[in-house]
Amino acid sequence: MAKQIAVEKGLENVSQALKDAGYQVVNLENVNLQNVQCVVVSGGSENLMGIQDAETKAPVINAQGLSPQEIIQRIEQYF
Repeated sequence: MAKQIAVEKGLENVSQALKDAGYQVVNLENVNLQNVQCVVVSGGSENLMGIQDAETKAPVINAQGLSPQEIIQRIEQYF
């Protein structure tokens, strides 16, 4: 089963790269964080949607300044 990654709206290039790498991508705004293995945010907001306060064990990756390939590498480091 593919690992489920929540990606913030606006990071379509990252979403596509993750799909191409075999991950299941879901929209961050419409998902229960308890069900994802990793979260990717744009970094445009320090506390997007209260993500810092959310109760999740999933790592949160700030995509700011990273290429989609670098984001995939960071996700793979967690697994």
